[in-house]
Amino acid sequence: MATPEVSIPKGSLILITGATGHIAAHTVKQFLERGYRVRGTVRDLQSAAWLVEDVFKTFADKGFLELVHVPDLGAEHAFDEAIKGVSAIVHIASILTFDGDPSQVIPPVVRGVTSLLELAIAEPSVKSFVYTSSIATAVDISPGVTAHVGRDSWNDRMVELAYAPPSPEGPSFNHGHAVYQTSKVEAEKAVWAFSEKHKPHFAVNVVSPSTVLGEALVKRHLVNPYPWIKNLYDGDENVGALFQAIIHIDVKDAALLHVAATLDPACDGARLQAWGEHCNMNDILAILRRMYPERKFMEDFSNQTQLDITTESVQERALLRKWGGQEEWTTLEKSVSDEMKGVKRWFP
Repeated sequence: MATPEVSIPKGSLILITGATGHIAAHTVKQFLERGYRVRGTVRDLQSAAWLVEDVFKTFADKGFLELVHVPDLGAEHAFDEAIKGVSAIVHIASILTFDGDPSQVIPPVVRGVTSLLELAIAEPSVKSFVYTSSIATAVDISPGVTAHVGRDSWNDRMVELAYAPPSPEGPSFNHGHAVYQTSKVEAEKAVWAFSEKHKPHFAVNVVSPSTVLGEALVKRHLVNPYPWIKNLYDGDENVGALFQAIIHIDVKDAALLHVAATLDPACDGARLQAWGEHCNMNDILAILRRMYPERKFMEDFSNQTQLDITTESVQERALLRKWGGQEEWTTLEKSVSDEMKGVKRWFP
């Protein structure tokens, strides 16, 4: 596959926030393998040591990967040092506590992205800014919702729920999830508002992944924030009770779109929906049964359904083809297979 033209030359420094996360670590990997230097922000240097001492040690030893301590993404001056001299910013870090208190999640998430944009305006070297949003920013992903996601689609219902008092009848997890989704809504809106107002000297793009599955680079990727595959393999029936339908995206596809959104000279102002296959827990169980015919799995869940939400993906597929040489999204079966390698390795 021919190397596409890039807006940022190899050897340039890419800032990736939240570098220990599932998508972020794969994004780090893809940039390093393409010849870029990466500066990753992490909340705790000790727990993030696996990046430089194990998985990417070869790159770190050569000076291609460095870590910067940013314990609070919403703190004043949090990214002042991290941003110096970078050619691109890929802001993936977010707050995943699922705290039901909006004041503890939404303001710092919005402050994090706006402070980075403000710093980028003052940093002449920055040529690209990519923000990691979410499918839930554009649409309510509750079963039973019918919708088509376009450029101006927003999940207004979840915003209403997040600021409403938690229902005494419902589990606190649901309200915490509404708060998380609202933090992504308000942060992405802040990105576009900033871009419209300031007309920055750099490209601004957003990548919105759906439910991320696939290869784990470290044990924690299998259990945080959702141990989907591991729970089904272990026979934990709670996962089916909580989730009736999802849209999967392979983590490598999500990372590839981040790379493309950063480097493609023609990509500016894009809102990329990273959606693969519509599926549910029963579909994953069927794959696991085929993979491990000798193992006894739980029966199918009776509550599983399919999400009736759609989007156009012409630009996204074109970027996959151009930057990854692939004609289609990675299949659910491949993602499950790749993730199970980690389950078998770290949870034998």
